[in-house]
Amino acid sequence: MSEGMLQGMSQGMSEGMSQGVMQVVVIGYVWPEPNSSAAGQNMLALINQFLSYGHNVTFMTAATDSIHKTDLDNIGVSSEAVALNCSSFNERIEKLSPNVVIFDRYMTEEQFSWRVKDACPSAIRILNTEDLHSLRQARHDAVKAHDNALRASKETAASPVVAHIANAAKEADYNTPLAQREIAAILRCDLTLVISRTEYALLTDYYHVPAKQLYYHPLNLATVTDKAPDFQKRTDIVTIGNFRHAPNWDAVLQLKQTVWPAIKKVLPQANLHIYGAYPPKKATQLHNPKTGFYVDGWAENAHDVIANAKLLIAPLRFGAGIKGKILEAMRCGTPTLTTWVGAEGIAESIAEEMSPITPLAASSSLKSTEATENSATQPAWGGAICDTPEDFAKHAARFYNSEESWSSASKLGLALYHAFENDKESETLAERVAIIASDVNAHRKTLFLQGLLWHQTLNASKYMSQWIEAKNQNL
Repeated sequence: MSEGMLQGMSQGMSEGMSQGVMQVVVIGYVWPEPNSSAAGQNMLALINQFLSYGHNVTFMTAATDSIHKTDLDNIGVSSEAVALNCSSFNERIEKLSPNVVIFDRYMTEEQFSWRVKDACPSAIRILNTEDLHSLRQARHDAVKAHDNALRASKETAASPVVAHIANAAKEADYNTPLAQREIAAILRCDLTLVISRTEYALLTDYYHVPAKQLYYHPLNLATVTDKAPDFQKRTDIVTIGNFRHAPNWDAVLQLKQTVWPAIKKVLPQANLHIYGAYPPKKATQLHNPKTGFYVDGWAENAHDVIANAKLLIAPLRFGAGIKGKILEAMRCGTPTLTTWVGAEGIAESIAEEMSPITPLAASSSLKSTEATENSATQPAWGGAICDTPEDFAKHAARFYNSEESWSSASKLGLALYHAFENDKESETLAERVAIIASDVNAHRKTLFLQGLLWHQTLNASKYMSQWIEAKNQNL
């Protein structure tokens, strides 16, 4: 994180915080891995945000150790391993006596929030969603159903079926058991950090979550300082993403099966480089230099990898939240080819007609000043939003071969990056937390659904956890 970003956040928090030094506990679902995923970057930025105001932060997790985790000790954060389904957590959290407890994703809230409530009832409970997992899963389910139907139709179809890459996700069912669990976790907390305007709109307009329980908290962006290589110094096409993340792995398969073969026909001289943490054997087996398909795995420096490529490609069929790789590409001046799923949450004014969710507010109203060959249908984007493998191939050839088109897309991407950077809440996170902290009981009295859920919802999880603990003691 840049010094300027830290100074800006520090000033905002210090102005809003009147509570003195606060004890903040973060309960992580996994260890923060900022070089592996946007979620890891987001978690580390959130920790740094509280540190920069002089608060004490303790990170707790039940996750196994990771070779890619950030060095928390080096930034002044103490870390502790905790056990699931064990009352030792209650004893430890009571001893820490935190002012604020942050749950990393809804699963962590389900496991630990009732223990925090019992041991530290006055602590402000904050949920960091990262993205809406239920939305991502609903879209994944819709894609799988579409794939099954497509396989069946190909057996009987008289003519080929056009492959619309991300259309199936628009048919997602938002009313699922997983959505009920995730929304319940949001309602139980005093405040929930929402990473995209699209998901904020879904929570308020569809699920009717009170706005007073939500805070728009997008990815922290790095300052644009380095002069990225120009068109002539760049080569090849790149994609990047943690292989353990289902949308990323699915995108790799789309590239292998349909998108890259289409691109290779029009750009025989180009290569595709695929980077990401934790590549499984099934991914490395796709490596094929003869077809220009390189599975390179872990990238030591994602910025350099993206900045030296002519294009970033992300044929995402499903997903949620904000795509960190696309923001990084914009920062590097690298045009991006993606679907509406990849654009969602970054520049809503150009994606709202493609997304099935109406955004709460547009993060940018920028329009391209230059006409493109399909300006009637292609929205303003630092690259192109594509629908079929043929779309990806057509736009890849245009940007790869034309310095003029590439430069125009590069400049627009950077402009969208700055627009996203400036789209913030009117009050800082510090100010919102300070308002709640000034009278947390008064805040909770206005949240009827929170009280209702605490009355019943977690009893099953609570008693199951206590039963597991008792069973383990008898082993």
